[in-house]
Amino acid sequence: MSHNLPRRPRVRAAVFACLSIVLLAVDQSTKIWAQQALAGGESIRIMPGLSLTLVRNPGATLGLGSSRTWLISLVAILACVGIVVLATRTDSLVWTIALAMGFAGALGNLIDRIVHATGFMDGKVVDFLDYGWSVGNVADIALMGAGVLIVIMVVSGVPFTVSADADAGRGGGQGEDQGR
Repeated sequence: MSHNLPRRPRVRAAVFACLSIVLLAVDQSTKIWAQQALAGGESIRIMPGLSLTLVRNPGATLGLGSSRTWLISLVAILACVGIVVLATRTDSLVWTIALAMGFAGALGNLIDRIVHATGFMDGKVVDFLDYGWSVGNVADIALMGAGVLIVIMVVSGVPFTVSADADAGRGGGQGEDQGR
């Protein structure tokens, strides 16, 4: 089935929820593991260019905004809400998948900021995937994957609302009940 065909709302909601839950579970469980296995400060080399090293990051990517952790937390909350709103407005399964990845990534790091806070939204994110130039986690991979997928879809012209595009091309109609 083509990504251009509209999907039923329940299927999209289930995909969004399931993918978000799986990504969040993997993210949070790997962070728990990293805090236990790497607590001694050791670094485990996996392959050239990838090691496991525990870092508690108060900032965003590359430690940017370390002194504004509360602002990063607020942006993450707004992003999560915005992504859920967008997910309810698309009828494209591939857009739903990208949004679920973005939601899980943003929420995974927000959970860290809440759980590891000592003051008002000042918690640190658990990072452990050391690429040599940056240290990240599974939530960061989900965010990056979502970003890359969204750029590919925008450049490729994948519609966000398939039904509206299909209806406009036919001059109206049933949308979800009709395919292209």
